[in-house]
Amino acid sequence: MGKQIPFSTSFHLPDGREVFLETGKLATQAHGSAVVRVGKTMLIATVVSNKEAKEGQPWFPLSVDYQEKYASVGRIPGNFFRREARLSDYEILISRLVDRAVRPLFPEGYMNDTQIIINLISSEDNANPDALAALAASTALSVSDIPWAGPISEVRVARVDGEFVINPNRDVQQNADLDIIVAATMDNVMMVEGEAKEVSEQDLVAAIKVGHEAIKTQCKAQLDLAAQVGEKATVKRPLPEVEVNAELQNFVAQHASEKIMKVAEGALDKITRKEGFEEIKAQLEEQLLESKGEEFFEENGPLLGEYFEKLKKELIRKMVLDSGKRLDGRRLDEVRPIWTEIDYLPSAHGSAIFNRGETQSLTSLTLGTKKDEALIDTALDISYEDFILHYNFPAFSVGEVKPMRGPGRREVGHANLAGRSLRQVMPTDLPYTIRLVSDILESNGSSSMATVCAGSLALMDGGIQIPYHVSGIAMGMISDGERIAILTDILGDEDALGDMDFKVTGTQKGIVGCQMDIKIDGLPYEQLEKALLQAKEGRIHILNEMNKTIEQPRPDLKPHAPRVLEMIIDKSFIGAVIGPGGKIIQDIQEKTNTIISIEEVDDKGVVNISSSDKESIEKARGIIDSITFTPSVGDVYDAVVKTVMPYGVFVDFKNKSGLLHVSEISHSRIEKVEDVFKEGDEVKVKLIGIDPKSGKFRLSRKALIPKPERHHKDRDGNERGHRDGNDRRHRDGDDRRHHKKHS
Repeated sequence: MGKQIPFSTSFHLPDGREVFLETGKLATQAHGSAVVRVGKTMLIATVVSNKEAKEGQPWFPLSVDYQEKYASVGRIPGNFFRREARLSDYEILISRLVDRAVRPLFPEGYMNDTQIIINLISSEDNANPDALAALAASTALSVSDIPWAGPISEVRVARVDGEFVINPNRDVQQNADLDIIVAATMDNVMMVEGEAKEVSEQDLVAAIKVGHEAIKTQCKAQLDLAAQVGEKATVKRPLPEVEVNAELQNFVAQHASEKIMKVAEGALDKITRKEGFEEIKAQLEEQLLESKGEEFFEENGPLLGEYFEKLKKELIRKMVLDSGKRLDGRRLDEVRPIWTEIDYLPSAHGSAIFNRGETQSLTSLTLGTKKDEALIDTALDISYEDFILHYNFPAFSVGEVKPMRGPGRREVGHANLAGRSLRQVMPTDLPYTIRLVSDILESNGSSSMATVCAGSLALMDGGIQIPYHVSGIAMGMISDGERIAILTDILGDEDALGDMDFKVTGTQKGIVGCQMDIKIDGLPYEQLEKALLQAKEGRIHILNEMNKTIEQPRPDLKPHAPRVLEMIIDKSFIGAVIGPGGKIIQDIQEKTNTIISIEEVDDKGVVNISSSDKESIEKARGIIDSITFTPSVGDVYDAVVKTVMPYGVFVDFKNKSGLLHVSEISHSRIEKVEDVFKEGDEVKVKLIGIDPKSGKFRLSRKALIPKPERHHKDRDGNERGHRDGNDRRHRDGDDRRHHKKHS
């Protein structure tokens, strides 16, 4: 088969960069494939979806994997196998962003196994390819025959110096005070996630609007490419007809509606409510078997659970919209009861419990040294991270049994949202590596936001000088097209039945992080801003509750926490402190029982000395001071005679050596140096000069000794005393004035 003739189109980003979309050249056996190129940056996305669903498949099995190939930047992976391995946390986060944008647009009831793979195959320095991943995936879907209500796209919106920038490079992104990813169709915003430096709700909405306008251009380009492809892309595969069993639906509604409402309106706790719904469902099965017979039950029984869940969702949504009453009896804008506690773990460097309703986070703080920094090794970047937040969600927190297999994608995403929120208030001059671990012990809605609150409390408990607390709140929305109910601090059940759920983190001053998933078409920006303002009220309420426990950081670290002293030395001394093969620094660590790290930053040497014992740190500092000490002319030092020579003595002071010349030993003449000094003698010396060429030190003892008086007779025969030097100059001046007067 000959070379494929590809289809292609392009569009321009607001800054003039041209983006090319291409299909039909690579990966043609996939059901859809596309290449996106901007400059030297290229991504390929493929999508494959089975023609039929597995029998009895109860949920949509979609997987999205984004992976950056190291060859894309001319690098070989640094791991043991020298090949791409499991996805990094960064790649998982990008995969999640794409998944959340495309998943809601697959048809309801579509249960076919579907896989989207996105690879970065070429890149350039300073590029930000992650903002193109969803565009590549959407293009692959758009040129396939897979039923899907796209296209969509994602863009990064950064605000730099008051101006919004679309898909900035990494250097520009670092200077942004607002940095979000927006996903949308031509008509509706689907997803928003990002961070900010305490911005207002209005600023966030403005950024979303700018992002949506840019996305419209990208969606149009995808439609143009699909039109070029023709029937394969424009005619989608037919969906299997889903027969509605009206008889079973009516049976469920007739026998379960009243019971569902009784549980829903009972303001019950999570476990009691769950047991109540399960009991209704079990009763339905018994009634169905009794009234319709075994044959009807075996044929239609599997649908009973599906119809029951749909009815329950409809009735609860209607209850909320009609009465403003929620499953646990709260008002729409009411936050569940909160209690907090700090200093719970005696051996941790800081700890806190944050409990809101039936959600509970136990968070610990650990302080480490530079050696504890996390290595971030991706295709585009090798760096070290000194602020780490880990989130654990064990099955027992929701009363379930599940094998422990390490953190999943959800845990990685929640940790990222909480970590990037707290990072906005972290001091910039901390010499520590900080690790926060949030263990979720109970969960009924928004454990990620509980992590933010518990993390903030633990930092203050540990004496980390953050300026004020960060809190977070999860919001929901229910709409029937005409009425909208905005729910503050949603329950797990409310998360599942709503049209929008979003999480907002912030301080008293403004928003520092957000994560939104919008499932409703045509949500007006006015309603979005209203929801954000209601979230602000809830966020401030939580901050006030946290302040009751601790309002400002403790003035000092815990007694058992490691102390880190940071020293700045001239970079020329870095080698001297480390020594050949690290011999000197290892010796200092062994003698002082400290941990020492050195790195060059901005032409300076930054030395960090860590120990839980203050005296050990001071001892290590003294040794390093002596190594890096630079004498100053005019300063006085305690010295020890090391070598006696006919012309003077060589002395050691502050780990330096210098010559004390015979002429600088005394005001009187010295015939033999050995008559004055021997090796090991202590002597106080003053630095009187440094040779500009050799750097040798000239020292003086004489400069520190009072000059002896000399006696002479004046013109009247009286003895008078004087000193050499300045006293002599005064005398000579007096004599000259006396001679002139009598001339």
